[in-house]
Amino acid sequence: MSRVFITGSSDGLGLMAGRLLVADGHSVTLHARNQARADDTRAALPQADGVVIGDLSSVAGMRRVETTDGLAQVFAVNVLAPYLLTCLIQRPDRLVYLSSGMHRGGDPDLDDPQWTRRRWNGSQAYSDSKLFDVVLAFAVARLWPDVLSNAMTPGWVPTKMGGRGAPDDMSLAPVTQAWLAVSTDPAAMVSGGYFYHQQPGETNPAARDVKVQDELLSYCAGLTSVQLPG
Repeated sequence: MSRVFITGSSDGLGLMAGRLLVADGHSVTLHARNQARADDTRAALPQADGVVIGDLSSVAGMRRVETTDGLAQVFAVNVLAPYLLTCLIQRPDRLVYLSSGMHRGGDPDLDDPQWTRRRWNGSQAYSDSKLFDVVLAFAVARLWPDVLSNAMTPGWVPTKMGGRGAPDDMSLAPVTQAWLAVSTDPAAMVSGGYFYHQQPGETNPAARDVKVQDELLSYCAGLTSVQLPG
């Protein structure tokens, strides 16, 4: 049995992954942004060990909106929050970062990642942030060889973000996430991979660029005053 913590799991894919893991006998802790959502999450999956409350929007949408820290929300939620959590938690056996196929169109340039000097483009900002998630996963895989660190995409599925017309199978969307988190399948016991439906997927070449990885880590450390432990 494994112990698994899933961020953003009050509904959608995170909650679905939690259900899969609980059904397989694993110990799962979920996450919600406030008490009301935490209560709903406990009701939705009472077999979970617990629900951690933390509002990532305060250090973290899909619009050019700033957080209370003066940070663009899309960057703070999608990039800075997973960076900080990675830095601050006790080093786990595995890390799984949720990305998107749209990361392949992302721009790795960190000159203006929060769009303060450019005309806002929500789709591009999202693609960039999801590229940075893959960059982070690969950087951690390189720097923490004792941790299995991978990124994955659930596909274009009919979630609140994906929309009702999304063509991929929703029932398959959380499977890879759960598989990477706990499976003893040799194909899942790897690090520095990017997966779609339990198969290696094509990545933006920038994600494997060590210079890009180091620049992202340095940028996030400068914003947070927290360094990724060696």
